[in-house]
Amino acid sequence: MSDFLGEWQAWRDVREKRLRDPRGWLAITAVHWLTAAPQRFDDVPGEWSGDARGARVVLAPDEALTAEDSVLTEGEHLLGPLDEMGVTVTFGDAVAQVADREGQPIVRPRHPDSPNLRAYRGTPCFPPDPAWVRAGRFEPYPAPDGEAVGEVVFAYAGTEHRLVAWGEDDDSLWILFRDATSGVTTYPANRQMLAAPPSPDGAVDLDFNRAINMPCAYTDFATCPLPPAANTLSFAVEAGERTPAMGLPEASG
Repeated sequence: MSDFLGEWQAWRDVREKRLRDPRGWLAITAVHWLTAAPQRFDDVPGEWSGDARGARVVLAPDEALTAEDSVLTEGEHLLGPLDEMGVTVTFGDAVAQVADREGQPIVRPRHPDSPNLRAYRGTPCFPPDPAWVRAGRFEPYPAPDGEAVGEVVFAYAGTEHRLVAWGEDDDSLWILFRDATSGVTTYPANRQMLAAPPSPDGAVDLDFNRAINMPCAYTDFATCPLPPAANTLSFAVEAGERTPAMGLPEASG
């Protein structure tokens, strides 16, 4: 039990540190959707426009951006072609992601003094409980269904339940789910959970104590997938992260 609690707390400390990252999700100040019409924004240097070929930025004499190892100075610059991850530009103590969203470029700045980050008070969790580590069995699909690779079958209160899972590069399983706490004590849309790669016989543990929020629980400037209807559990999973605590932004500086 002591190892279980210690390991959970160590994981929790790392998780909170990541949430408070000055370049993390809470640091996002906006999502700017670029069009052919040049626009200026308050939270990133330059005059921006874009199309399916990428993003264009025109910098004034007193403006500069760093993109990878290149310093962009006065004049027009093309950032593209872009994919979903895009490129990161830096300016002062801030960064901005310049990426593609279904053929339209976006600029998403992140500032260490963002209102969301200053308002963040932490993410409360249900008390960790070994009973919420549920033994399961992975049943792979004959062929992937989109990005879903199979289902994890587990028992709770004498009833069998199934959760659709997506595969990761290291063969671990990524699961999105809702339950009876969703919209009550946990974020309404969903939570996510990562399970270690199943053993050769399909055995896999689901540790609901490590269920965490999606980025959308922390910012309006993120887009997150929703779980399939089959991944709505009828019972309350009182384990893992609860709704984030946000207050009034603290004064910066």
